[in-house]
Amino acid sequence: MSASDPSSKAVPLEITEDEAAVYDRQIRLWGLEAQQKMRNATILVFRLKGVATETIKNIVLAGIGKLIVVDTEEVCEEDIGAGFFFRDEDVGKKRVESAKPRIESLNPLVAVEIISDAPAMLDEGLDKLIRDVDLVCATDWDRETLIRINDISRRHRKPFYAGGSYGLLGYIFCDLLQHDYIAPDRTAPKESAKNMKNTIVYSPLRDALQQKWTGMTRKQTKELNPAIVFVILALWEYQAKHGRLPDNASQASGLEIIALALLAKAEVNRQALPNIPRDLVETMVTTAAHEISPVCAVVGGMLAQDILKALAARESPIANFFTFDGSTGGGTVCRLGI
Repeated sequence: MSASDPSSKAVPLEITEDEAAVYDRQIRLWGLEAQQKMRNATILVFRLKGVATETIKNIVLAGIGKLIVVDTEEVCEEDIGAGFFFRDEDVGKKRVESAKPRIESLNPLVAVEIISDAPAMLDEGLDKLIRDVDLVCATDWDRETLIRINDISRRHRKPFYAGGSYGLLGYIFCDLLQHDYIAPDRTAPKESAKNMKNTIVYSPLRDALQQKWTGMTRKQTKELNPAIVFVILALWEYQAKHGRLPDNASQASGLEIIALALLAKAEVNRQALPNIPRDLVETMVTTAAHEISPVCAVVGGMLAQDILKALAARESPIANFFTFDGSTGGGTVCRLGI
């Protein structure tokens, strides 16, 4: 059944005894109600690259109700490195068609739908797709397309995630609208600990990118590892200007100029970050266009974990821009626009 068919949103399903046995460990972890929410969720994922591959694996194993994967491209040789749904013989075939049976084999309880036709990516097609799902996730895409999908998701009041990797770097952005969740009150004494309802009001990506870093101390700024944040933002800007990511050392100065301009525009504390490290820029211009499997695994795994948190409304989700540095194994979360 098509995702754009309103009848595809059926009456909420109750978890059966057989399903409860399959998901027993998870139900013990976050409760039957949370698992029930996942069981009834339809998740829409755009682009089947390395980060999405790991995310899909984890959310399907966790027991969502339905997965819709949209990707119009064919498998290339580089996809096989980080895309464990693909095999050598899949090169030249549609990504989603090659991956579908392997996704289904992870968890036969999850319905899997694939879309590979280009009209689905036009505004009207996107509108129909997004209208009838519960959460939208777009991966490894350019900034303008992420903003466009986020805007459509907001119009239909759908939570939105974006994620991707650039060589050794990765990121996750989320716009969960106004998100309520339950989490332990960690300010209370252990003997009287209880759960509390919390609310976070998110910003769309187009607004988050206008964030000013003024008012932050040198220490606060350094803790957010702004060099990684602004190199990722600079890669988005470079891609917007040139229609592609940088792919050789001669483009280092161009990327550096963009990054420094973004730093100045955001009014980042120059004592904390006077310049973007040149070695970081030089690494990015030669690796950003390539996927590194361990980085995809970390970012995709965290993306899946946060999607499940958002669906279950348990524990605090990312708020709202996470970056990962594969050279150190560290990650930070920045609040942009919230």
